[in-house]
Amino acid sequence: MPRPLVDNRAVSSVKRPRRLWVSVLAWVATAPFVAWALFRLLPWNVHFRWVQLLAFTPYVAVISPVGPAIALLLRRRAALVTGLVATGVLAAIVLPRAIPEGNPSASGPGLRVLSSNLRIGVVPAAALVDLVRRTRPDILTLQELTPSAARGLDTAGMERLLPYKVAFSRDGLGGSGIYSRFPLQADSMIDFGGFQQTAATLAVPLPGGTGGIQVNVVSVHPCAPAYVSTYQCWSAGLDALPLPGGRVRILAGDFNATLDHAPIRRLLAADYRDAADATGSGLLTTWPSIDRDFEGLRVPPVTLDHVLVDPRVAVRSFSAYQLPLTDHRAVFAELILPAS
Repeated sequence: MPRPLVDNRAVSSVKRPRRLWVSVLAWVATAPFVAWALFRLLPWNVHFRWVQLLAFTPYVAVISPVGPAIALLLRRRAALVTGLVATGVLAAIVLPRAIPEGNPSASGPGLRVLSSNLRIGVVPAAALVDLVRRTRPDILTLQELTPSAARGLDTAGMERLLPYKVAFSRDGLGGSGIYSRFPLQADSMIDFGGFQQTAATLAVPLPGGTGGIQVNVVSVHPCAPAYVSTYQCWSAGLDALPLPGGRVRILAGDFNATLDHAPIRRLLAADYRDAADATGSGLLTTWPSIDRDFEGLRVPPVTLDHVLVDPRVAVRSFSAYQLPLTDHRAVFAELILPAS
């Protein structure tokens, strides 16, 4: 019997839409991670909303293998290769934060730095003073320092532990201060949008009393980029931070930014070192440590609080502590200063 005739054009027209939708599905699975990796590599902020999303880059890096896995299952080679490149880029950005890096050859005195956001001054003064007793910092930088919080610290005995201070308390979010074991001299205030970032210089004595090392410290706290109205204030507050050079510099506080944000990347490109990153603790999150809802959305914790140190400073250790009532974890770093 003769074979039935088959219309090859009809078969081809059936297969083509199926192939098309499989390809579309593969690219839909990989494209978000490709776009994220590309935008993350740009040296500027793409958009206000992107600044908010960028904080979650470590989470995106963790789930990014899903894209190439789907492309592999669907046998779409181009999407697979592109997805693998995006995953590799994100891994190269994030994974080094969990790997300790080397230190410069610093042989000077040690310096212990503690920083805490007081959440509009509600942290109990006794709890903060107790943490200072336990960690024995030489420098304490505070953010959201209100007048009542400053008075509470005086009453709780902070001046017996850290007798010197340059403090600019303010009602609301904009106050800050620096408390020290060594004498302080106030430097120029950095103030954008009412967020005061206190700066001061201290002389850390050398062993044997043969002079001291000048260290400039800034209690960092720019506006939070939570709204369009505060985006420029946030950017300006970070861009105004001093770059390394001359005296030893330490920036410690609530940066309202992660290592993925362009202003922090510029500081790191200028040779600052992130103390957490240097010790392999760069994925340790600091906010929100409590009350993780923001405008009804549950926020995964990210790393907003940092201690950035001069490239000549060695970092011995980094850790974080939870104080009552604040949604930021206090950060603590043990440093070794250069000998001169």
